[in-house]
Amino acid sequence: MKAPKFWMVIPALLVAGAVGLAYAKLPQAPMDDAAKAKAVEAKAKAAEAAKKDRALEEKAMDRAVERYKKEKGVKTAAAKKK
Repeated sequence: MKAPKFWMVIPALLVAGAVGLAYAKLPQAPMDDAAKAKAVEAKAKAAEAAKKDRALEEKAMDRAVERYKKEKGVKTAAAKKK
């Protein structure tokens, strides 16, 4: 008997789905105090890095705006007062 290729893929998809569901339902291991402290420290480091990256990004945006204004000859309020 010659089965269509579609029906040959179905068992593989069912097995993959069953493995995925079984893995998704596994509970997370409880964290001890040292692991919690380490997670909090990592979160703080990530927040500080994101803050620094945002500051650098804002500086770059400001430089781009100033360059655009300079090249296009746009007068700013500070330049008009002088």
